Amino acid sequence: MPLAALLRPGNASANTAADHTRVLANALEQLPRELCESAEILMRADSAGATHELLDFCHDANIRFSVGYDLNEAVRAAIIELPDTAWTAAQDAAGQPRANGQIAELSELDLSAWPAGSRVIVRRERPHPGAQLAFTDHDGHRFQAILTDQAGPAIAAIERLHRAHARVEDRIRTAKSCGLKKLPFRDFDANHLWLQLVLIAQELIFYTQTLLLTGELARCEPKRLRYRLLHTAARLTYHARQAVLRLPAAWPWAGELAAAFARPARHLTHPSRPARRRSAPHTSAPACPPTTQRSLGGAPTGPPPPPKRSPKPSPTESHARPVTTTTPQPLMHDPG
Repeated sequence: MPLAALLRPGNASANTAADHTRVLANALEQLPRELCESAEILMRADSAGATHELLDFCHDANIRFSVGYDLNEAVRAAIIELPDTAWTAAQDAAGQPRANGQIAELSELDLSAWPAGSRVIVRRERPHPGAQLAFTDHDGHRFQAILTDQAGPAIAAIERLHRAHARVEDRIRTAKSCGLKKLPFRDFDANHLWLQLVLIAQELIFYTQTLLLTGELARCEPKRLRYRLLHTAARLTYHARQAVLRLPAAWPWAGELAAAFARPARHLTHPSRPARRRSAPHTSAPACPPTTQRSLGGAPTGPPPPPKRSPKPSPTESHARPVTTTTPQPLMHDPG
């Protein structure tokens, strides 16, 4: 789930440290304070995040960092000087050794200009069939380097954790599916508000899939979720103070949608909020039967008077509905 985003001008540089610091600070404000104080937070970025201002900000805030590092001449020379025994097998997403990929640490580099504890870990691998190598690629390997301040001898696990940063591309794809593919306005501020609406839409999808859905629907992309659930033709009716959701019986995911509507009752109930007392509904006095008044002599004196009516309620009272409990009423699934 994305925590923060920033809309920038089209001519903004990729490595503007002020923008990176602002987005990181906004993301930290979305986290619980006790989590920021106790948990270890890792900031990951590509080579555009390898700026002194951003990494100094992380170091001062006690945040670990892992960013891409440029393969400059000093790094390439240090790679060539590494012996074969310095390389260890890389790990896949499950933590198992990979057949293609090796990891080593460049401990001879001068990193005094970077925050204390910084280290450079490099990865080499054979390119996939059809890929072209650069002139600077040594011995038919393609190299990638990261700059991090994570301690520990398990450099393969540190490098694997950095590669998981690629999931940010999934969030970008999800944002485009939620409306960020095309900005609808010409005004910059209006498009910035549109970006915030896209973030809200992503959060709603995240909480919907986390709290209400299971199986494939809890992991699918917004496009598939929109087709299967959000665009389902249905009718919501009310009867006897109960909401009845009528779904088409032939829809393949009608059962999953009905089950999702039945789950909010246990998630949205506030345990510390007492239930409100039931208010007495407003009722009018029963109308008198149609009779005829008579005088003492028994003769009719005229038509009967109109029945007495109760006093007119106040505007707030006339629109109030009696509430029995604060627990949301479950929606009933009626496939008919």
